[in-house]
Amino acid sequence: MKKWVLLIFVIMFSSCTFAKDVDYEQVYRDLEVPSHKYVHNIDPGEYYDTQTSTWSPYPLLRLLAPIYFKTIAIEPGYYLLTPREYKNNWYMLFKENGKIKYIVPIYDREIVPEFFYDENLPKPNLSPTQKMHLGMLDFIGRFVPSAKRKPAPQTYLELTDLDNHFISLVVYWGNYRYYTIFRTIQM
Repeated sequence: MKKWVLLIFVIMFSSCTFAKDVDYEQVYRDLEVPSHKYVHNIDPGEYYDTQTSTWSPYPLLRLLAPIYFKTIAIEPGYYLLTPREYKNNWYMLFKENGKIKYIVPIYDREIVPEFFYDENLPKPNLSPTQKMHLGMLDFIGRFVPSAKRKPAPQTYLELTDLDNHFISLVVYWGNYRYYTIFRTIQM
């Protein structure tokens, strides 16, 4: 009995220590405005990400109101969000019409939990003809390896309103999730 009580106590204590308690205001102050630019505002890794896809594999964000990161004001519109590494730092690229419009630093990068996409992404409702079509493509892909389609990376967005006019944007892309922080009013 003592072992069970000790085990439960250890599990509860470890779960409390792993919970994230982030001081968003301090994180926002510590992040620096990116000073680098890309040549002709073109993402150099986009070709490699999209060469096996029919459409863009990046998550699409629709902004209805401006958000701010220090001196950067991100205007309302539709943006493809792309995480990129530059000199051992991670940045979120906001792309519009294939061109990089804004670059914002990422303050944390983590591995996505194992069954996150299965639990949070809806399953497609396919008609019988669509199922037959995908079955035929999979059948051909077994015998002709060059015809086999690679799946696009799974994506998901979380936008959370925090205290003191902060917004947390978490972008799930492939095996990682990327954390950025913004303000709803300019400082």
